[in-house]
Amino acid sequence: MPPVYPVSQTDKPVRRRAVFSRGAFAVEGSHVQSPSAGDRASRRPRRGVDDSMQLIDDLTNRPLDVLYTDSRLNTKPDSKAVFWATRIVVFVICIAVGFVSCLFVRLLQSDPRKEIRATLASQLSDAEHAESDLQSSISKLEQQIKAQKDTKQDTTAIDTVREDRMMSGLLAVEGPGISLSLADPVDSDGTVTTVISDLDLQQLVMLTWQAGAEAVAVNGVRIGQDTSIRTAGSQILVGTTPVESPYKIQAIGDKNSLADFMGETNLKSLYDSYAKLGVTLQLTKSNSMKLAGATDITLSYAEKEE
Repeated sequence: MPPVYPVSQTDKPVRRRAVFSRGAFAVEGSHVQSPSAGDRASRRPRRGVDDSMQLIDDLTNRPLDVLYTDSRLNTKPDSKAVFWATRIVVFVICIAVGFVSCLFVRLLQSDPRKEIRATLASQLSDAEHAESDLQSSISKLEQQIKAQKDTKQDTTAIDTVREDRMMSGLLAVEGPGISLSLADPVDSDGTVTTVISDLDLQQLVMLTWQAGAEAVAVNGVRIGQDTSIRTAGSQILVGTTPVESPYKIQAIGDKNSLADFMGETNLKSLYDSYAKLGVTLQLTKSNSMKLAGATDITLSYAEKEE
């Protein structure tokens, strides 16, 4: 450890300090330049070892900074208005923080599943009420149906309605008739060439009606009063049902009359045009065939004439 040399009272360094407060009377210490300061300034500088000893002495005996000492000076006291305003603002802030903290704690403690369970319970209750209403409606309708069955009705009117629905294609029918079969040709490499269009099917259906058919179906789809045969994209639709090759047109009626009218002898030009395209139109008779009913429609504008 290097030797320590105490500083004599006459060789203490001069320290000047700045005062940043109005109450400079509370300064703990101050240094006044002695009359002999000029003489010391002209003296030869001390050795380096004395400077290092002075630094160690300052750190040991005078550790407080000058600005820190100045900060401890007395300041101007606040007015009563500022004093109470500061406390009121702090009080309001504390209340707000406490209120928000309570809300946050309650939110954390709440169970969101309770609301979900309550919603599901409400939906279940509504569904049960709806089911009860539907059951009541079903019971009333069943009673009305039973009452109608027990009532003696006019069989002539019933037969007329049934015949009208049968003619319009709304009821399933059964009887003798003919079947027309045709398909798109297949090339030698197995590729199917589409040559049959919706117009061809429309023509064949119209010819069967002209021949006296009472009910017609294309690939099992009954032709009703509002059933159309059209093309949508690459598909042929019968009503709203897509059909594809091979096509089978069934017509119920007098099978002999239908076969004579739709035969190759009567429609030679039609058969020849199909042959040029590579399509073979085959006709077969049947003693009995069943055709399903067409889809019923709902009238929106048509009304009964009074």
